[in-house]
Amino acid sequence: MASGRLLVTGGAGFIGSNFVRHWLAGHEGPVVVYDALTYAGSRESLADVESGIVFVHADVCDLDRAEEAIAAHGVDTIVNFAAESHNSLAVLDPGLFFRTNVLGTQTMLEAARRAGVARFHHISTCEVYGDLALDSPEAFTEQSPYRPRTPYNASKAGADHAVRAYGETYGLPTTITNCCNNYGPFQFPEKLIPLFTTRALDGQPLPMYASTRNRREWLHVSDHCRAVEAVLERGRVGETYHVGSGEEASIEDVADLVLAATGRPSSLKMVVPDRPGHDRRYLLDSTKIRRELGWEPEVGFREGLDSTVAWYAGNREWWEPRRGRAPVQETAW
Repeated sequence: MASGRLLVTGGAGFIGSNFVRHWLAGHEGPVVVYDALTYAGSRESLADVESGIVFVHADVCDLDRAEEAIAAHGVDTIVNFAAESHNSLAVLDPGLFFRTNVLGTQTMLEAARRAGVARFHHISTCEVYGDLALDSPEAFTEQSPYRPRTPYNASKAGADHAVRAYGETYGLPTTITNCCNNYGPFQFPEKLIPLFTTRALDGQPLPMYASTRNRREWLHVSDHCRAVEAVLERGRVGETYHVGSGEEASIEDVADLVLAATGRPSSLKMVVPDRPGHDRRYLLDSTKIRRELGWEPEVGFREGLDSTVAWYAGNREWWEPRRGRAPVQETAW
């Protein structure tokens, strides 16, 4: 990777802010944080590293602002975290997801191409591959076909195709990581683990979709940040790397672990109707990044979940004001 300045789109969001914090702990700053500050993004998530960032309040669909930011701050590496990512919201407002995730990615790619950046790294998801049967022995590899089943999944798949097209057509140096479900501090309380945690802390019911045995592969956000760093520093241009833990847990497993960590009764579990297009299971084969780049997860799921619950218990001032901003009621299907 070139030695110039890093620009992180979506750097005020959950994974982006954790990545900025991780990067600054081991590299010279500043990092350019490029974020539109939607309902799920917050400058407060970067409060402890404000001295190490340059903040640009801008939309990833704004080509002029993107070009200005790259030129003004000497950017030569872009890490594209910016995305609408909540599957439930995508069911209600799919156009928002295709605008941000597909057109926003293409806009940033174009700005990167015009500026001649040295690397454009794109953050994708396991969900572009569709889902697996609960009893399937398979796992998705980097060669698996794309079969998205929801508007969110499809919008991320479209973004991935744009990244590869810019690499092939224009020679833009790109890399992609597809990651499994993340959890950890600073995650907006609409997602499963912070939703369950914040509700359990207040003694409120935990809404579990009717398919309570549907499973996800879980990775602590700190391990994801380390994986992206490894790809930027040692990954091969033009390659895709899967980032997974191999640790799976069902919706009900997560509810039980959160209730145990908060000392709340199992009677708080409440079954609600499934959202449309609810995927059954995702599992990534992360052999490639482990073998080629020497990455492996360091935080086990139970350890990471306990520390995450403790973070939310100790940081009410961060999540309580945000809980009312969630645009979807998960019990309303």
